[in-house]
Amino acid sequence: MRVLLKLALAVLLLWIAGFVAFMLMLPDPAPLDEKTDGIVVLTGGPGRLARGVEVLREGSAERLLVSGVDPVVRPVDLATELEVDQRLFECCIDLGKRAADTAGNGAEIAAWARTRGYSSLRVVTAADHMPRALIELERRLEDRVRILPDAVPVAGGIKSLLREYTKFSARRIAEAVATVEQGDSST
Repeated sequence: MRVLLKLALAVLLLWIAGFVAFMLMLPDPAPLDEKTDGIVVLTGGPGRLARGVEVLREGSAERLLVSGVDPVVRPVDLATELEVDQRLFECCIDLGKRAADTAGNGAEIAAWARTRGYSSLRVVTAADHMPRALIELERRLEDRVRILPDAVPVAGGIKSLLREYTKFSARRIAEAVATVEQGDSST
């Protein structure tokens, strides 16, 4: 019983240390003067779309993909909500409606970047969501694609941070298990 208690305490301390490290590594907004080929916004929280449009209007990239858009959303509705001129929307903003989660965002964004031949992407999402989003993107993008994280503030407070850290940890554990399994199958 004592061994189990020590093990549980060690896991808890490891989780807390990981959470502190996660908090310390959260990214900030990227400078607007840093250019990329494209901008990608992962939907799901306040400030993300507005930041993506701001970056596009500043000329920091030529095109923007909004990934994970609800299939019932019409471009005209989004253009009106974001106060985007219809010409800018038609020329330079694409709506990705296939992604239902962060893994789907990664696949949708990689396909979009590949189709357009982009070698650099500005990724706009919440600071606490960024680490997990980057895992999914790096898995799917070619090594030659440079990623510029551009974080918006966390909206959900400590609950959001804890939830996102837990999802991030689960994703990292799944990656580690998959790597071990691949190593075992190659021997």
